[in-house]
Amino acid sequence: MSRGTVYVAGMSPSAQRTDAQVVRDVLAGDRDAYRLLVRRYADVLHGHAVRMVHSQDVAADMVQQAFVQGFKKLASCRNPDQVGAWLFRILANRCRDHLRSPRRRDLPLQVLPDLPARRSDPSEEASHAEVRDRVHAALGRLTPEQREAFVMRHLEGLSYEEIAAVMNLSVAALKMRVHRAREALRGLLEELA
Repeated sequence: MSRGTVYVAGMSPSAQRTDAQVVRDVLAGDRDAYRLLVRRYADVLHGHAVRMVHSQDVAADMVQQAFVQGFKKLASCRNPDQVGAWLFRILANRCRDHLRSPRRRDLPLQVLPDLPARRSDPSEEASHAEVRDRVHAALGRLTPEQREAFVMRHLEGLSYEEIAAVMNLSVAALKMRVHRAREALRGLLEELA
């Protein structure tokens, strides 16, 4: 999650500032410096939001809202070197709130890429589509907290330490949440079979 400083030949010196330097500059009144943080973290935040809510438009709105909230509350970021994780936590909270909304509870969550279709056998294609649909439906029935932990660990490939920092949990508590998500997913898949 930490991107720190990005050094690229030909990049302007202002773009090579560390996250902590950018945060200090923004807090000192350089509002334009915040754009560097937006450029550094927009893609990873958007990717996570899409996997959580399965809507490009809703995800884009959530990311934008997270950046606006981050800008307004930047002074409350305790560790400017970890501003990326802090922004991720803001977005993750927005995703959880969105998923808890009664209007969203029954919608399937399609966070997994489509399984590759075997063009030679239509019955096999149908079987893959059925499995994919069951997995999506089961993921949609997990609690927002379980879904978030499962998505970050198994679909985004983040380490337990990175996820724990974002979710503000101990690694042990996070491992238990991921375990419970897997168990719940297994039970839901059996139920949907």
